[in-house]
Amino acid sequence: MTKKILMTALFIGLTLAGCTEVESPTEEQDTTAPVTETQETTPADPTMEEQTPEELFEQVQNNSPTQERIDALEDIAMYYYWYGGDLKVAEEEFFQGITLHGDYDVVEESFRQATTIDPLDVDLKRSLASAQVLQDDLPGALETLEEINHLEPDNFEALVLHSVYSKVLGEEATFEDGFERLREIDSEKAEDYIELVDSVDQMKETELNTEVPDNLSTANHTFITLGYALSDEGEMEETLIERLNVTLEAAEAYPDSTLIVTGGVPKAGNTEAELMAEWLVEQGIDEERIIQEPLSTDTVENSLFAMDIVQNEDLEDVTLITSASHMRRALATFNEANQLLMELAGEDAERDFTNLVYLDYDSPEEAMEMTSEEEMTIYRDLLRTSGIWQFPGIQR
Repeated sequence: MTKKILMTALFIGLTLAGCTEVESPTEEQDTTAPVTETQETTPADPTMEEQTPEELFEQVQNNSPTQERIDALEDIAMYYYWYGGDLKVAEEEFFQGITLHGDYDVVEESFRQATTIDPLDVDLKRSLASAQVLQDDLPGALETLEEINHLEPDNFEALVLHSVYSKVLGEEATFEDGFERLREIDSEKAEDYIELVDSVDQMKETELNTEVPDNLSTANHTFITLGYALSDEGEMEETLIERLNVTLEAAEAYPDSTLIVTGGVPKAGNTEAELMAEWLVEQGIDEERIIQEPLSTDTVENSLFAMDIVQNEDLEDVTLITSASHMRRALATFNEANQLLMELAGEDAERDFTNLVYLDYDSPEEAMEMTSEEEMTIYRDLLRTSGIWQFPGIQR
């Protein structure tokens, strides 16, 4: 189906939604389906949980004001982003003519319809591009970002995204041209983002430590263990327990180091941070050594919230503990969060970041290979940490 036919089907679907009461749809995601590190948990958003998918879809009616329809589509996108739903019902009752293969399809099509309603809203187009990135459709995301660049040639953030994702696709000339334009808009800011891009290239050479290093600082040092989504029953999964086994070994080797456990969003009344702390105490670790960070919902928030604790506790050097498949992204976001918080505080002290991993690959050699998919997710979360929101005004 061509794009023109697809957009026509979407418009017809929107019109039909206004003629009758749409019954229902009732997520891909890193937590509920399938779980990855991008979004390890689901948020405790009482407003969204109070509304059923059916109620959200019923708000998208042609006899509603334009902004109300756009707001409802944004709510639908975020509902499926976080919670998921009945794809078959969504396909049959709302996205007529569109075959939905996963919850991100609903996110993408919701923002696509929103941009049809208001084609001049660049934030909606940014959100659509982000949904396309989540679908591993970088060419589609680049097309959407190009539309923003046509509307607003000086839109710095859209141009950063377009340039960086062009680099991921191997389009070096487009990347270079984009950053030349960024230098014209804001040379200092452009150089900051060049440094971020260079840091990802350097990350490819980062050695992943599978054994506790014997040369870590013993003064004002902390281990930060990143959480992983709990089961629907509120229990820790094997991945998180393996990270805690590594943490226990490190804590016993460095008895003066502080332990920060990070991961929020309740499942059955439990958060990752709470269960991680309880597990470590049960293994004999002094509770006074442990600081919980129970609010973060993903890797970006892990880094921002945990580094805020590091700064407030006057801690210096940091050793991150997570899975090998997650470590490079964690190092990238934590370094950026550190730079951001130090800049806000007017500080310029150097902080050493080291790593210790649970090896979730068949071999250390395999773990050292950065795939294009991993590179893309590192860039995505690094840019989010720098302040470029994934869904502007809605979700970092």
